Order: sequence, then C-alpha cells, then structure tokens
Amino acid sequence: MTNPVQDVGVVIVAAGSGSRTGSEELKQFRWVAGKPMLLHSIQLFQQRSDVCMVVAVLPKRYAGDPPPWLFQSDISRLLVGVGGNQRGSSVRSGLDDLPAEARIVVIHDAARPFVLDETVDAVIAAARNGTGAIAALPETDTLKRVGEDGRIIETIERAGLWRAQTPQAFPRDMIDEVTRRANREGISATDDAALCEHYGFPVVTVPGSERAMKITTEADFARAEVLSMLAQ
Repeated sequence: MTNPVQDVGVVIVAAGSGSRTGSEELKQFRWVAGKPMLLHSIQLFQQRSDVCMVVAVLPKRYAGDPPPWLFQSDISRLLVGVGGNQRGSSVRSGLDDLPAEARIVVIHDAARPFVLDETVDAVIAAARNGTGAIAALPETDTLKRVGEDGRIIETIERAGLWRAQTPQAFPRDMIDEVTRRANREGISATDDAALCEHYGFPVVTVPGSERAMKITTEADFARAEVLSMLAQ
C-alpha cells in the first residue's frame, strides 16, 4: 500500500486570552477530558497520515516558552507560531509557517477539542474539490434581535441559517489570497470562511456536530466533561 501524500497543513488558533472563563489561566491550556484543551486538537490532526504539519499559534508570551505538555505529540510535525492582536493576524502567522507542500489548509479553533474524524474528512474532501468548506449545524432555536436596553427589536427567520464551527478547510491558494488581501485592506472577520465569501470564493457546509462545542465559559467546561464521559 502506498503512503498517502502529506499535503494538508493545519493551523490551530490558540492565541486568545480566554478571559470569558473568569480564570487567569488560558482556557486553551486548561485540562478537559484528561488533557490540556489544545493538546486534544494537536493529537487529533497528527493522527492523520495526510497531515504534513500542525502549527499551534500561541500568544506571544508563550510562543517562545510553550508549556512542556505541548510536545506530547509528533514534534517533527509541530511548529509553534506567534499570535497577533486579532484572529486574522494569528491565522496569517500560522499560514506563513506552513511548508510549501501544504496545498490544503485546515484552520481550527483550539476551543473546540472534540471534533469528529468524519468532520475533518469531509472538510478536507471538499477543499480538494476546489472550494472552501466549513463544519456547520442548522439553527433550530428561534432567533431574536435585541437592543442594548434588552428589548426585543425583531424575530429573525431561522430558515437557511446555520451555526458555523471549525474545522474549516481551503485550497492553499484561496486562503492565502483572501487573508493577504484582508490584512492589506484592514478587513476582519470572526471566521475564515467569511473572508472567502467577501472576496467571492465559494464555500460549502459539511455536517458539524454538537460534540464539537466551543468552550468559552466556565459552564462550558463542565458540559464538555459530561460530553466526553458520554462519548466513552
């Protein structure tokens, strides 16, 4: 059996302050389900034989002296990048660190440690077909637009609305172009697919998972522990 081509590069965005947890410790370094949150994602992607490199983008003060547990992984396929003040600059830093052979790029938030293998398979497969791809879930709740005073302004029709998750995958040329243009033009976005949309590149959705929740608050950590136990 021939070995698969290692042409997938992964950027894990882990440069945030994590202030909404109410803890002084960075949330991406906190333990959840038996290991530090960031390590879950690093090990998930390094289990793949098509991944040539994983770049973990950390806050500047940690990039030069990362926590030792970070190296409980394949260090030959791990680089530590220096994050910026905004998500866009952190992603761009990670992209710059990827080797030339990474023709497909996966971007993932460290705050989502429980992504399913089949989700990663699906976004990469779509990117190989020439489009951007994101994991997403259809919105099922009733949505309200609320003013600063707490009063409801309007109810938003939820048909066709989806909740974006990560991982998100792109052809290297596509994500390189949109991030460089966005940085040059001062355009920011809360996810990378939005930049592709802004510049007219196609992006498709693949089925996400409720298990791939984003851990933001202290209550999320408790919920994540429960989810991990149910998955065993």
